Amino acid sequence: MTKVKQGEVVKTALLIGILVSLPKTIYLYNGIMEGNLNFSMSWVTDFLYRYLFFFCFSWSVIQLNANIDYDALKWPPIVKWLLILLINALSLFAVVKIIIAVYPLVNGRTLDSHEEGWVNFTFINLSIVLFFIARLLRVSTDKQESRIENEQLKQQNLENELAALKNQIDPHFLFNSLNSLSSLIRENEKATQFVNKLSYMYRYILQSSEINLVPVKDEVKFLRSYIYLMETRYRDRLRIEVHIAEKLLDRKVPPLALQSLVENSVKHNEISSTNPLTVKVYSVENSLFVENPIRARTTMAEGMGTGLYNLKKRYLLLLKNEVKVSTQNDIFKVELPLNRPA
Repeated sequence: MTKVKQGEVVKTALLIGILVSLPKTIYLYNGIMEGNLNFSMSWVTDFLYRYLFFFCFSWSVIQLNANIDYDALKWPPIVKWLLILLINALSLFAVVKIIIAVYPLVNGRTLDSHEEGWVNFTFINLSIVLFFIARLLRVSTDKQESRIENEQLKQQNLENELAALKNQIDPHFLFNSLNSLSSLIRENEKATQFVNKLSYMYRYILQSSEINLVPVKDEVKFLRSYIYLMETRYRDRLRIEVHIAEKLLDRKVPPLALQSLVENSVKHNEISSTNPLTVKVYSVENSLFVENPIRARTTMAEGMGTGLYNLKKRYLLLLKNEVKVSTQNDIFKVELPLNRPA
């Protein structure tokens, strides 16, 4: 949650303090000008004391209602609203008690019953007004954050489209070529299966370029085709294990998320007969994991890290969640948290 900027909170609190203090200021001014009151430092102290409390109270109420992430609490909405109201009521009660208790220490006299009633009435009304102002600031900030995220997503899509244009091959030409190749090698079952897997992968990539999120089961199906191609290439030097709980197969992830992580493992680690590589794709609770032992190549593949960086950006924009990366115990592990169904 993006917080309301402190500059806006302070400016709003200052303005509210001035507006609430205005009637008292006008009363003092008229009294002095008409000769009913004598100007003295006690009036200045009284005004500054009240204004300070108005400002501090305004600032704290806005902070409580605009910058605390109550949505992070996994509670029913009615419980969260009761909590918000309780916090505001306690804040109001505490401030009123403090201003009445400290007043004699600053001004040398106690507030009479009329003045105490005015303090209670003013702060109750001020609390209500500040609550709605804070909610408006929260809504405004959320809308601005949403606009920024939409612009970032548009920018990311433009970058992806540009990359696709740079490497574009006419799909019809490619599919016709693959079909022709498949007919030529029909007697070779392994070669035919390899071509069919490649054709399916390319079709999936083209279709998913227009979709933001896909079910995990579609990603797993695509991943198995990619695994077939990689294991055909590396044979017993590469092993990719997939174990994902069935209950997670209908959750959504960005297209090519799992494949890009497995590809990242293949690209940046040594794969040889003496050092075979095992990549594990599995689930724990509500997250998907891709992990492999760290055996960095002596010559790194081009574009190292860009695929993971792009996945992090897409994940944050589309799922409002963060991809977690760890390198403990010489194991490179990436976690993809899955959002719960709405």
